[in-house]
Amino acid sequence: MEYDPKVPTYQTSDPTSFAHKSARERWPAIITGAIDDVHRTVSRISDADKDALAEGKAITSSLSTLKYELQHNRVLSPITDDGAPDVKLYNDELQARGPPTWHAVEWLYAECYLYRRIGTLFSTAKTKFWKGYDPFYRQKMKTFKSSRPAVIELCARYRDIITQIRSSTSGAPVANDVTDEKEIEQAEMLLFVEMAEICLWGNATDLSLLTSLSYEDIQKLQGSGARKESEKNILVNDLDRAFEVLTRAQKAKAESRRVDIVLDNAGFELFVDLLLAGYLVATGLATEVVLHPKDIPWFVSDVVPKDFSALLSAMADPKAFYETISDADDDPSASEKPPPLSDEEAANVQFLFDDLSHLHSEGKLVLRPNRFWTHAGSFWRMPSVAPDLVDDLKESSLVIFKGDLNYRKLAGDAAWPASTPFAEAIGPLGPSSGLRVLALRTCKADVVVGLPEGKDEEIRATDGGGGDSGARKWAWSGKWAVVQFSDGKS
Repeated sequence: MEYDPKVPTYQTSDPTSFAHKSARERWPAIITGAIDDVHRTVSRISDADKDALAEGKAITSSLSTLKYELQHNRVLSPITDDGAPDVKLYNDELQARGPPTWHAVEWLYAECYLYRRIGTLFSTAKTKFWKGYDPFYRQKMKTFKSSRPAVIELCARYRDIITQIRSSTSGAPVANDVTDEKEIEQAEMLLFVEMAEICLWGNATDLSLLTSLSYEDIQKLQGSGARKESEKNILVNDLDRAFEVLTRAQKAKAESRRVDIVLDNAGFELFVDLLLAGYLVATGLATEVVLHPKDIPWFVSDVVPKDFSALLSAMADPKAFYETISDADDDPSASEKPPPLSDEEAANVQFLFDDLSHLHSEGKLVLRPNRFWTHAGSFWRMPSVAPDLVDDLKESSLVIFKGDLNYRKLAGDAAWPASTPFAEAIGPLGPSSGLRVLALRTCKADVVVGLPEGKDEEIRATDGGGGDSGARKWAWSGKWAVVQFSDGKS
């Protein structure tokens, strides 16, 4: 708390904030989903496995108790010690805060506390059969399977791009008869923007926000048409600055040109993150890409290491994944066998799998979890609480923070004026930090910075934008986005 920005933060008690809606509507729905998932697994356990059954039923009961406490605005209770060092951090902060009630607490702390509390049900010493269980895994895989049209489209695009790069004498994604240096760099810039914006809008399928997403809803959020339509909704776009940094290092033939991606959602978003990673290494804009997942299930759909291996497994045999009804297909519409993939579609997916597997085996695509990513506070605390992590990130040419939660944590989830410069709002990770930060964020929460003067007011005045209500409703839907850069190495 002492390292956070000295600006008021969003509270669940504020009726004009998305925090208020989250605490009363989203969080109970998320817990209900976890209860349903555990109950479904319990129903499939043999009666002979009495201990596993008893444990599963106890977890279901504990989740129901948590939901009751939340809906009836009870005081947040200390987190049960599961042996992890962050328990003391959570509980010390909880005590320093009052302790508070669910409907009158800082939004960022309470939402992190919610998932950390759920996590203890699968990690304490009493848990044997359910240790490490992810109550959100089914949802992640179901959503990725529902993303089939966009996955197929993007795998074909990726194969075309990589094939062109490898056949080009310049190593650039342009035809061999193009020799003008400016034309080549312009083509590289356009492709970088395309790949980064695919990565940006992949964040649209966030299960912690879209708790009742249908197959049709998902497809509306994905694909080239949706991305093209959304380009006008990127309010700030600093991709040119990020590209300049990467090309400068490439031209200088820097031995290490590492790019880090602090991941957000699993499934389709992780898929497009991997597309970007493969592209960066193929073009030489990066010599390696380090992925930063969470190490416990988090905010419903956030990436844990298991999600990475599950995604690769799905792509290794795309016909088996997309043409069969799996355990994750729990809605009535999934009773019919999906249509088959063509041989070309399957080959394109397997091309991506082969490429990513090769990068991973060669150490050019690395997973590096860190417990800090599931701490309760903002990233303003990182230099003091996780200095080793900061030192590691300083070795990177560019650190890409994906999604809404990472953006909220970068800015301290504080009620900054919308025109506050991004580099100022990220505090100790900004100027002179030694970090180059690029935030790719579709807006799904109140905090937003770096906008031109008057832009916030202009969008508030549009239909559904919030008007004179005091609420920045336009920033809740995921319709708008920001791509913001801060060079802390300059």
